[in-house]
Amino acid sequence: MRGTETSRRGSAEGTDLGFSVRSIAPNLVEREDGVWSCAGEARLSYPDGAHNLCFDIEAGSFWYLHRNEVILRAIRRHPPAGTVFDVGGGNGFVTVALRDAGFPSLLVEPGEDGVRNAVMRGLRPVVQSTIDDAGFADGSFPAAGLFDVVEHIEDDRGFLERLRTLLEPGGRLYVTVPALSWLWSSEDSRAGHYRRYTIETMTSLLVTSGFTVEFATYFFGFLVWPLFLRRSIPSRLGLRDGTGHEYAAEHAPPSRRLRRLIDGWSRAELDRLDAGAPIRRGTSCIVVARSNR
Repeated sequence: MRGTETSRRGSAEGTDLGFSVRSIAPNLVEREDGVWSCAGEARLSYPDGAHNLCFDIEAGSFWYLHRNEVILRAIRRHPPAGTVFDVGGGNGFVTVALRDAGFPSLLVEPGEDGVRNAVMRGLRPVVQSTIDDAGFADGSFPAAGLFDVVEHIEDDRGFLERLRTLLEPGGRLYVTVPALSWLWSSEDSRAGHYRRYTIETMTSLLVTSGFTVEFATYFFGFLVWPLFLRRSIPSRLGLRDGTGHEYAAEHAPPSRRLRRLIDGWSRAELDRLDAGAPIRRGTSCIVVARSNR
């Protein structure tokens, strides 16, 4: 019994990550479920119920699955020096993929629903906090991931500058964001986005925030026109209200024929990424950068 408790505590404190959560974030207190949290409630640009909506569809959605594969391709080509802090990582869908691929990772998510869902996925430890409320020590992140997070931050440059101070000198940052402002739709409004990016605007933002960009590309190139026709135009005409029901329907398993097409398009993109060849246009972009500290 004592050995089981020691194993549980060791896992919860993050010894398998190469450090103790307690040692780098003094404001956090461990709960019985292996979650580290602090007092206070963060103000989020994220709709109520969105984490649970995503949790219900992530594992069966080609979009989430392909994004994970793109992220893993980028990280394998540009590996981290240690644990990847998945900041704002929601339900931990990416965190689990990183862990299963052999990359130590720690979810840092302020939303209660997201943290609860991550624990249900078997993640421990998990941090329920913003990076500021947690009190993370400067230089305590070997690497960080911001996977569809920056678009939710009004002061994106200030946020990236703050994150840079938390990274080790030369620590890597992996970022995915929605792309192309002309693809804006009611779905962006519903999700609490402030903007969509291009490779040029994201690269410029990272450089001015103190990073050196190592790689950048679009992905989901095969979704550009479907998204424009099915989301952007109907939104401009007032024919789409951006409800969770519409979002869930779009992520439902496709027909067998469409699935084969999507699989082929996805494989083509992954082959290009494996070769280090950027994709010229897509509904999302991914950027790998290093801290200049």
